[in-house]
Amino acid sequence: MSRIQHILEKAEREGAALRTSGLGAPPSIAATMPATIDIATPPAPARETAIVPGPGTAESFASVSTPVATGSELSVRLNPLLVAGLSPKSPAAEQYRQLRTRLAHTEGAQNLRSVLVTSPQKGEGKSVTSANLALTMAQELHRKVVIVEADLRKPSLQYLFGLPPGPGLTDYLAGATDLDSVMCFLPEYQLTVITAGTSPANPAELLGSTAMRRMLDQLRTRFDRVILDTPPVLPLADVAVLAPMVDGALLVVRAGVTPKPAIENALRAFDTSRLLGVVLNESGMEEDYRYEGPRH
Repeated sequence: MSRIQHILEKAEREGAALRTSGLGAPPSIAATMPATIDIATPPAPARETAIVPGPGTAESFASVSTPVATGSELSVRLNPLLVAGLSPKSPAAEQYRQLRTRLAHTEGAQNLRSVLVTSPQKGEGKSVTSANLALTMAQELHRKVVIVEADLRKPSLQYLFGLPPGPGLTDYLAGATDLDSVMCFLPEYQLTVITAGTSPANPAELLGSTAMRRMLDQLRTRFDRVILDTPPVLPLADVAVLAPMVDGALLVVRAGVTPKPAIENALRAFDTSRLLGVVLNESGMEEDYRYEGPRH
């Protein structure tokens, strides 16, 4: 049995158990992740799966920031969900280090300078996963890491990292500012963050533009790792547009919640030849976390 098939069956099995018991994440909880861990090493050269759950916390999103100008070094207070930065020696952070190690092993077969992180549908913890992964990668000595908020519909990195409002990816892609002006360097964590910026009317077109491809090429020359936090695969076109531009992709699946058909549909919806693995994340986002509609 392939390891991806194993994940599909496990997610479906745990979902049935939750529905039978009547248990589920309370709507007021932004993310709930157990401390258990289930890791499967992908066989070469198939690179089928890397399975890592997240940390055990139930904190809500909160925008906590220090009003420092974008484009400079920022002093921020991270959201409690970002355990890789706040508690790097904790068991929860160790799980993200294991995911980093899986990717490093995969890199032996190919150059993984840019990695896209997505999920089949909303509410599966892909933004928390991508942010913690970026923080973990930035902890490596002599590694320059940037995380890009490529989710232009419902961005969350500004709130996770406690960043003040300012120009971001959409402003750069629209030609309103230069690349250096949208980079926020966090010296305490040795990580650069590019937030989404101004809410656009045409996110898929911006992400598929020549400017986006040119920006990724520039980031590859300036950073050792480029992490893209993207919208869910379904029902949007954004991930299919971005996938050919990156070196690999991670699919985050919420154990016990993500239905098997959604995972299968997501795997068919974009170029899985770039799929590095599936992250089995026993986490949940708020029920009202929507990707369409006005931003607040």
